[in-house]
Amino acid sequence: MEYAELKRKHKAQQERLPETTNIRLHRALKWLARSEQETDDDDAQFIFLWIAFNAAYAEELGHQRSERESLNKFFNKLVTLDSSHRIYQLFFKSFSNQVRTLIENKFIFEPFWKALREHDSSEEWKKRFESSKRDALIKLMQNDTPAVLSIVFDRLYVLRNQLIHGGATWNSEVNRQQVKDGRQLMQLFVPLMIDIMLDAGNVDFGALTYPVVR
Repeated sequence: MEYAELKRKHKAQQERLPETTNIRLHRALKWLARSEQETDDDDAQFIFLWIAFNAAYAEELGHQRSERESLNKFFNKLVTLDSSHRIYQLFFKSFSNQVRTLIENKFIFEPFWKALREHDSSEEWKKRFESSKRDALIKLMQNDTPAVLSIVFDRLYVLRNQLIHGGATWNSEVNRQQVKDGRQLMQLFVPLMIDIMLDAGNVDFGALTYPVVR
């Protein structure tokens, strides 16, 4: 689904949705629309899609909850609401090869970069990388959709940091595969996420980090 179709659906259903959900979806849809303008720029499209994703799920974080915990909670809720198992179909069927490629890419595995920054020659990161890949394979074989979502987005979060914090060159000739795969996955997942949230009705997705103030 694309912005125009999702926007029409949101307009038709917004009266039955909680105010905070309407704000989330309005913001996410606007950023999705912006991402659709970047037809030949993987970097820019990934960034706009990430903002759309963040607009939909982010909530105010208390002292006892990290962003990772908040995201995992959201993924579990989203999968529960996905009665047609469309997320499963995307991650385990339609896009499974790219999911595996992302999981097996060391350049979006944060311990690799941490070892490089700290001049750690122990190669401990390699053990953690192999362990992470084994865990991901097990979760894939078990069809554990929330766990696979969490693992994949751990990788995508590193890619997001590289781009947002200037740790990668725009349209670089190196390490382009993860940007392309990440963009393609987000391009499919973000509209699906929005559609599931639209179908959720009065489900509460938590308080907004930045509510509307007039």
